[in-house]
Amino acid sequence: MIVEHVASLLLLSFALGMDAFSVSLGMGMQAVRLKHAFFAGIVVGIFHMLMPGLGMVLGTWLSDSASTWAAVAGGFLLLGLGFYTIFASFAEKRSAAHTLVGAGLWIFAVSVSIDSFPVGFSLGLNDTAIIISILSFGVASTVLTWAGFIIGRRASGLLGTYSELLGGSILCALGLYAIF
Repeated sequence: MIVEHVASLLLLSFALGMDAFSVSLGMGMQAVRLKHAFFAGIVVGIFHMLMPGLGMVLGTWLSDSASTWAAVAGGFLLLGLGFYTIFASFAEKRSAAHTLVGAGLWIFAVSVSIDSFPVGFSLGLNDTAIIISILSFGVASTVLTWAGFIIGRRASGLLGTYSELLGGSILCALGLYAIF
């Protein structure tokens, strides 16, 4: 049971970080300075801890008064977010942050971590360990953001779409697992 929980948490952390990886991969192709990429990874990691943390607190608060529908509702949230991520990967996107200094850094961090709020909410409904989960989300998204910038300097643009598809697929699988 514990192994399943840890594996699910690691997969979820990876899936949430793949959005940051995908965007940083594209930005890495624009020759972003490594110093800016380093700070961007830190800020993205912090936001990937704040957003699901807030969602978990709200979800935990609601789960005290919720019935058995909470796990199913959380599963549907993950499933919906996964489908959204998959469909959004087919759309042509450009980050609002053209630079990673000042407001551009904050726009980048919020844009890649806002989707982790409903994930945190669904985990809060299921009474998940908050501290371990948000630390896992922060570390995974920081490392994946850094990896995206580094690989983006060397890779083609095709990989970015596939990484977002993978992240969305993992969210869908975790959502179906929670529902059934």
